[in-house]
Amino acid sequence: MITEVMLWSSIAIIVMAGCYNSTLFVLSRRRIRHARGPRAERLYVFLLACLNEEKVLAESLARITSLPAGNFMALVIDDASDDRTADIARSAAHSSSNRVRLLQRRLPDARKGKGAALNAGIRHLRESGLLREHDPADVIVCVVDADGRLDPHVVQAVDPYFDDPRTGGTQIGVRMYNRHKGLLARLQDMEFVIYGDIFQSARRYFGSVGMGGNGQFMRLSALDSLMDESGNGPWSDSLTEDLDLGVRLIARGWTNHHCTTAAVSQQAVLDVKRLVRQRSRWFQGHLQSAGLVPLILREVPTRAAVDLLYHLSSPVLILLTSLLPLSFLMATGGTVVGSVQAGHPLFSPMWIIGPYVLSFTAAYAYGWVYSRRERGLGLVRSVLLSHVFVLYGYIWFAAGWWGLWRMLTGKQTWLKTART
Repeated sequence: MITEVMLWSSIAIIVMAGCYNSTLFVLSRRRIRHARGPRAERLYVFLLACLNEEKVLAESLARITSLPAGNFMALVIDDASDDRTADIARSAAHSSSNRVRLLQRRLPDARKGKGAALNAGIRHLRESGLLREHDPADVIVCVVDADGRLDPHVVQAVDPYFDDPRTGGTQIGVRMYNRHKGLLARLQDMEFVIYGDIFQSARRYFGSVGMGGNGQFMRLSALDSLMDESGNGPWSDSLTEDLDLGVRLIARGWTNHHCTTAAVSQQAVLDVKRLVRQRSRWFQGHLQSAGLVPLILREVPTRAAVDLLYHLSSPVLILLTSLLPLSFLMATGGTVVGSVQAGHPLFSPMWIIGPYVLSFTAAYAYGWVYSRRERGLGLVRSVLLSHVFVLYGYIWFAAGWWGLWRMLTGKQTWLKTART
């Protein structure tokens, strides 16, 4: 009886998710195009929160300082690194005509999470007077991870979204620049392409686009609206401060957009254990974001609120869905025992067709979407790869239970992803 309840509950969740995903797929095919060069009066400020990033920082700063845009700067926030991160930033500052600046944080104030480092960066920009002559509505702050490599045309692609004074943030796509180095890296690239090109693109029509931790562009006046009475913020101390920020922007009445014509490339994790470790942090941050539910119910319009609540419920749905493989194995074992006792097979073709339809139908849509981004791969290979991608999703089951355990045991430390 318990096995049947687990099985049918998991199937119900998968069917519900399938209907939701199908709706998003249809909506995501509707494109919104913008074409215009950047407005000269806007200042773009790139924030890079860094903790021991000597392996990747130089290349990222080289990409930023070579952008074909007129009015921009980069601020490296060294969060008490004990490697050459600060030296690399200083070197870039000397060779870039003050395009790069460095803020060094010291212990015990440093190493309190990415959100705290970004908040320190915003305070530094204000206190140093670098923003004194700029209207906050015309200052666009972009968060870039230390390994982030921005497309050369990123400013030209993003800038038109901020012509609308209601735009608070615009998230660009995310790719893996080392996606050719093995199957695991390729699957992470597919994961981010699918999330951006289907889920984020469709959520524009709900008004529920989220902000990511890399390649998020935000109007400074929108960030200012998130400051509390004590001057804290705008980023929270959540392990997924980007998710938290995106929801609070929507609750303040700002509009978030997703830009499909530009991307930031980052380094894929090449070790399964490190990948599960990274995703367990993301999962734990999603669990922490349950505290946003009252804010969503009070301040967010209905259509966006429904989608955000579904999105925030994803950790619970993942944990419940993780029971499906176990319940299926138990049901299969019971059928095998019954077949032996009955003296003839009790299996039917539905034992193969049913699980395949439930598990892999979405793979064809995923493969088609990915083949349009990665044209050298081809449609057939992309569809085959997307079947592996469905199995790759099982990583979230392990990460989910690990993240839940960390939360129940009170572990809140930031599990930083190691670079290679």
